[in-house]
Amino acid sequence: MNRARLVIAGVHSGVGKTTLVTGLLAAFRRRGKEVQGFKVGPDYIDPSYHAAVTGRSARNLDTTMCSVGAMKEIFWQASEGTDLSIIEGVMGLYDGKDPLKDQGSTAEIAILLQAPVILVIDIQSMARSAAAVVKGYQALNPAVQIAGVIVNRAGSRGHVQLVQAAIEKECGIPVLGWLGREEELKIPDRHLGLIPAEENEHLSSYLQKLVERIERQVDLERLLAIAQAASEIPEPPAQLFTKTKPTPSVTIAVAKDAAFHFYYPENLALLEQAGAKLHFFSPLHGELVPEEADGLFLGSSFSDKMLAPLAAQTTSIQSIATNIFRGMPTFAECGGYMYLCQQCLDRYGNAYPLAGVIPAIVQIQEKRAALGYREVRALRDNPLFQRGERAWGHEFHYSVIVEKSDDFPAAYESRSRWGNQLEGFAKGNLLAGFTHLYFASAPLVVKRWITACQKYRQQKEEKR
Repeated sequence: MNRARLVIAGVHSGVGKTTLVTGLLAAFRRRGKEVQGFKVGPDYIDPSYHAAVTGRSARNLDTTMCSVGAMKEIFWQASEGTDLSIIEGVMGLYDGKDPLKDQGSTAEIAILLQAPVILVIDIQSMARSAAAVVKGYQALNPAVQIAGVIVNRAGSRGHVQLVQAAIEKECGIPVLGWLGREEELKIPDRHLGLIPAEENEHLSSYLQKLVERIERQVDLERLLAIAQAASEIPEPPAQLFTKTKPTPSVTIAVAKDAAFHFYYPENLALLEQAGAKLHFFSPLHGELVPEEADGLFLGSSFSDKMLAPLAAQTTSIQSIATNIFRGMPTFAECGGYMYLCQQCLDRYGNAYPLAGVIPAIVQIQEKRAALGYREVRALRDNPLFQRGERAWGHEFHYSVIVEKSDDFPAAYESRSRWGNQLEGFAKGNLLAGFTHLYFASAPLVVKRWITACQKYRQQKEEKR
């Protein structure tokens, strides 16, 4: 069955993939198309822009944190009923886990999904040499279907014409559009990286300018035709998802607002499929843990600008702490982990009191503390794992624990390319850590959490 799809890949990081994909998704949406955004790898900031313009949860396509079959199923499920899927690559087209292989790269995803690739190239200070760059990308792995090029940071339309003539003659593929060097088209950033869409106060005006430029300078009809001509792919066998959801047996309260906005969509979908009703609430706006909740999920991600408003919502803090101390099975990741600590210091050293459930002080620093995949092994039983069980996840944060009590039972042994270390906090009904777990890597954690919530619900009912 055909699923119209494109991969937007770069020659390197910072070439403008997120800007371009966001603009393309918005432009096709303006034309009445149902579009779905995807991101290769575990990143969550870029997908926040995809979701903002499509109205659909953006999905990650990753063969490190789950199997190839599961990745294909995630693509199939999310693209169902859409007119077009646009997959944003990660780093350069061929950058992945191994410098000698395509494993974990955008190229691997493009091959596995038989998706045509549009290569984005920065042509600043370049003319005919751009053709050599494109030709090299074509030659490295002919199994990658590079169907066209979009050039970025062009000096003028005349500059584009020079580059276009060279690429189309030497490489035999079309240049389908261009963007210039206007600063107003760049997604704003801060010391933590790109500002997530949920925190971008000027998103609407930014998108208006971006879409106008995309519509004038990119051949949208030709891009759509390339996507629609993609090879038919078979429906993958179901490994993770079913067509129907069961009647909910438990309710899990999920913090969701500008401070707690990152959750892998697969995690939420797998919880619902296992029998959870998700009740979203906003600690940032003073909302309490709902009375019917049997479990609590505190995701990420908040910056230091969120510390003061979060700390001011003392009723929310007290509600969350009280429910955890009563035994509610709770999972907190990254920002949620920080929120449960006694204090958080911003990058200037200002201290903000928080939930006080975890006996530690955390600080947001200028220097990035962690980035990359993690394979975690549970060091003790907790609501999601039995001791020794493993799962995959990802870390990206600028925060570090700067002080903790002697009684601080670590949650995991965390393995990365830099070695092993202890990570997180696990005690009784609480599991917390900097690692964003990817439930699709170990679906059993979902069943364990649901079971823990069912037991807690039964205990609540017996006390009434």
